[in-house]
Amino acid sequence: MISTLLTPQNGPGGDPAPRLAYGADYNPEQWPREVWEEDVRLMREAGVNLVSVGIFSWARIQPARDEWDFGWLDEVMDLLHAGGIGVDLATATASPPPWLTTAHPEILPVTASGETVWPGARQHWRPTSPVFRDHALRLVRKMAERYAGHPALVAWHISNELGCHNIYDYSDDAAGAFRDWLRARYTTLDSLNHAWGTAFWSQRYSDWQQILPPRLAASHPNPTQQLDFKRFSSDALKEYLCAERDVLREVTPDVPVTTNFMVMGGTKGMNYPDWAGEIDFVSNDHYVHPGPQDRDELSFSANLTSGIADGLPWFLMEHSTSAVNWQAVNVAKRPGDLARDSLLHVAHGADAVCFFQWRQSAAGAEKYHSAMVPHAGADSEVFRAVAALGDTLRELAPVAGSEREPAKVGIVYDWDSWWASEQDSHPTSLLDYRQEALDWYSALLSLGVRADIVTTRTDLDRYDLLVAPVLHVVPAPLAKELARYVETGGHLVTTYFSGVVDENDHIWLGGHPGALRDLLGIRIDEFGPLLDGETVRLEGAGTDTGTGSLWTDRITVTDPSTEVLASYRTGTYAGMPAVTRRPAGRGSAAYVSTRLGAAGLAGLLPELLAGAGVESELPPSARGRVEQAVRHHGDTRYVFLVNRTDEPVPLPGVTGELLTGGTGTEDGLVLEPRGVAVLRQSAH
Repeated sequence: MISTLLTPQNGPGGDPAPRLAYGADYNPEQWPREVWEEDVRLMREAGVNLVSVGIFSWARIQPARDEWDFGWLDEVMDLLHAGGIGVDLATATASPPPWLTTAHPEILPVTASGETVWPGARQHWRPTSPVFRDHALRLVRKMAERYAGHPALVAWHISNELGCHNIYDYSDDAAGAFRDWLRARYTTLDSLNHAWGTAFWSQRYSDWQQILPPRLAASHPNPTQQLDFKRFSSDALKEYLCAERDVLREVTPDVPVTTNFMVMGGTKGMNYPDWAGEIDFVSNDHYVHPGPQDRDELSFSANLTSGIADGLPWFLMEHSTSAVNWQAVNVAKRPGDLARDSLLHVAHGADAVCFFQWRQSAAGAEKYHSAMVPHAGADSEVFRAVAALGDTLRELAPVAGSEREPAKVGIVYDWDSWWASEQDSHPTSLLDYRQEALDWYSALLSLGVRADIVTTRTDLDRYDLLVAPVLHVVPAPLAKELARYVETGGHLVTTYFSGVVDENDHIWLGGHPGALRDLLGIRIDEFGPLLDGETVRLEGAGTDTGTGSLWTDRITVTDPSTEVLASYRTGTYAGMPAVTRRPAGRGSAAYVSTRLGAAGLAGLLPELLAGAGVESELPPSARGRVEQAVRHHGDTRYVFLVNRTDEPVPLPGVTGELLTGGTGTEDGLVLEPRGVAVLRQSAH
C-alpha cells in the first residue's frame, strides 16, 4: 500500500516502480510565502517525495465558525505537486481553534479530580463530545470535498497522535458514553456487578445512572472499573477515528487513510492492535529516549509496530533528525545516528521514513525540536545527513513492499496485561510491564537472536519459542490456546505475575499462576515481592552470575515431569525453585519467577533457546554487536545488518548482493561504526 502511493500521477517525473517514501511534517503556515518555493527546492535536493500537511491548521483554515480560508493551502498543494512531492493530507482536527473553545467550553476535557484542561497547548478536546465531533466532522468533509481530486493527495492523515494528551477524560460526556459502553459489554447490571465484584466495599449498582468513570476517590477505585475505563477510553478514541475515516471514505473512497500511532516509551492508553484494522495502513511516531537501552527500545518499538501491522509494511510518520524539546535533557544525535535510527525502522518494516518536522520552528513550544532543515539552514551537518539518507533510501527502493520474515522467537505484548498488571493495590507498585518485555528483547539482541514482538492476535504457531512476560490477564480461551501451542510443539516461557487473573481482573482461584498453573506444573501459594533495592542470588542454568529483583515466588512443583532449571541461592526462598520447565506434548512450558534484567536473562536464555532448537543466524564474532532483521518478498530476502557498536564489525561468511552500506571482503562484509548494510539474498 505505502510503496505504491508515489506514482506518476502524483507529480512530473514520478517513478511508477514502488519506492520508499521520505519526508516530514510540513507546516508552511508558520512561514512567509517567500519561503515555500525554497522549501520545495530543498525537498527535491534532499530526496523528499512525501510530506504531511495541515496537521495543526484548523485555526488557519477556519478562522471563524462560518469563515473558510483554503487559498493558502491550495497554493501549497499546487507547489508540492509541481515539485513531484506527494501529500499525506491531515484532517486538521488535532487541536480546536480558540473561537470554538470560547463558544463551546463544554468540549474541554476534565481530569479525574474535576479540573478543566484549558486551551493553550494542543489536543484540548473530549473524545466523546458531540459538539466537538459535529464541528470536527464538518471540517473533515470540507477538506475531503475540496481536495478529493487534487493530484498531490496520496493519503489522508486523521487528526494527530490521537490520545497523546486526552486519552482519559472524566467529564459528564465521558460518563454518559462510558455507561453506554458498559451496557453494550455487559447487557445487564447483574453481569456488570459480577464482573466488577461490587459485593466488595458496598459498591453494588442498582441503576446505570449511578455508574461513573473512576474519578478521584477516597481510596483505591474498583480495579475492574479502572480496567474497563481504560478499555472504554481506547474504544472511544477508536470510535472517533472511525467517524473521521467514514467521512473520508464516503467522499474519497480511493484515497487510503491512516493515523499516527505512538508505539514508544510509556504510551499505553491506546490499544493499537485493536485500532489497526480500522485504517488502510499502520503509521507510527517514535522518539529515542536516551539511556542504556535507547537503541534497543527503538528496535523494540519498530518491531512491535510491525507486529501490530501483522508483518505488513508500515509508515514511520515522525521521528527526529537530532534532539527533541520535551525531555528533561534533550541530547543531540551523534554522527551516523540519524541514518542508523531511520534504517532500523526500515529494517522492521517501515516503507516510509518521515521526520517531525521539515523546517525547524522559529517560535512556539517546539522551536528547539530538531528538523530536516535546522535553524542553521541547509548549510549544516544535519541537512547534509538528511540528503545522504535520501540517497540511501533511493538505493533501497527494491525493499519497498516487502513484508517481515518471521523469526523463530516471538515475544507476546498484551495491552490488557499491561493495563491491569500496573494498577494500584497490587503486591508491588514497582512492576514495569514494558521494561520486562524490553529486557527479554535486549537479552535476545545481545545473543544475536532475532525475535518478533507480537500480540495475542498473532498466529503463535509461527514461533518455535514464545516468551510471554508478565502475561497477567489470561482469559480461558487464551489459556487453552497456549496449552494447544505447547502440546503441538511450541516452547512457552512466561514470568512472575502471569496467568493470575481473567478478563474481569478476577483471580484464578486454586493457587498461582492460575490459568497457567497446570500447564507449568507448579503452584504458588503466596507472592514474594522484593523491596526497592533488594535482590536475590540464583544458581543454575546460567543464572549464577545474575541477580533477581522486584519479585520472587514460593514455588511448589506439582508435576513430577517439571524440572528445576535454577534455584534461589539467597533470600526468603533460598533453596527453592526460581526457574522451572515442564515438558508437555511435543513442547514445553517454562516459568521465570524473578526479574533478572537484560544481563541476567542473557545468561538464562541459552538454556531456553537450546530447548526450542533456536540458534543465532549471525557469526559468533558478531553476536551482540550486530542486530539482524529480515524482510522478504516472494523468494527474495532483504537482510538488514545494524552495527550496535562504535567500532567496525567484520561479518565473515555473510554474503549476498549489497544494496547499501558495509564494505565487501573476500569472505564476507565489514560494517562501519553505527553503520547499516542491506543485502539481497535468494530464499533458497
